[in-house]
Amino acid sequence: MKRVVIYLLSLTFALCLHAQCDSLAFANGPWQTDTLDGMVLKQCRFEGQQLFASNQQIFVLEIPDTAQYTLAFAYEPRRTKTSEMARRHGAVAALNGSFFDMDQHFPICYLRIDSVDIGENTPGKDTVNRKYYQYGTLCLNHDSVLILKTGSSRHWEEGLPYPDIMTAGPLLIWHDTLQYMRDDRTFVTNRHNRTAVGIREDGTVLLFVADGRAKESEGLSLTELQLLLRWLGCRDALNLDGGGSSTLYLNIGNYQGVANCPSDNGRFDHAGERSVSNAVLIMKNEE
Repeated sequence: MKRVVIYLLSLTFALCLHAQCDSLAFANGPWQTDTLDGMVLKQCRFEGQQLFASNQQIFVLEIPDTAQYTLAFAYEPRRTKTSEMARRHGAVAALNGSFFDMDQHFPICYLRIDSVDIGENTPGKDTVNRKYYQYGTLCLNHDSVLILKTGSSRHWEEGLPYPDIMTAGPLLIWHDTLQYMRDDRTFVTNRHNRTAVGIREDGTVLLFVADGRAKESEGLSLTELQLLLRWLGCRDALNLDGGGSSTLYLNIGNYQGVANCPSDNGRFDHAGERSVSNAVLIMKNEE
């Protein structure tokens, strides 16, 4: 029994030491920071297996002033690239949105735009409760952005008063608390491209993209993503659709086009963008 206790204490210490080393590597990485008309873009390439014993390419767009910029959702009945939706709506930035049916194109998580319901949560096997990746909701209400933890009912969002709602998940951080991540789903445990949105205590909104499925950037497990968003100071954070969908588009300053390296073409370049069902837009308010 004593040996078991010693082993567990040693394992806990090793895990804490690894997390501390990764936290320092993340903070001290070769970050490039650009101020873009009130927004801040941070990007970093972690090479030599520097972060989580892996190579990573990460982008973080910080929006500290929601009076200057407004978040909005876009939807297309036929799958469309995030960049095309952004250009169509005149957005200065865009992120791919929540999960969708690849063949039928419609969202499989709840989606409401301008008070019109567009998608509903597809049911689990019992047809009553929602799936595990539908337990977080991003709500927009004029100049406010909220992340909510949903109830188990598949129709929980229908009673929310907000005009714009996008459900996704898993919920990563809720009220400064790391949420439980399932360990029986490769969607959670394997490394993939990841897209997320986070909110700091001061209201700063973060759009996050990590590239994946390439030797230059292997991607993150959801636990690793959770840690990075915690280290970025997020009070609440929500995982969005990832994998080949992960895209960050910019149309501001010297950035004109897809900033990250989407993986659908199998190359580590800017041309592998996947067509998706919906997106998160950043719109500049008229002066």
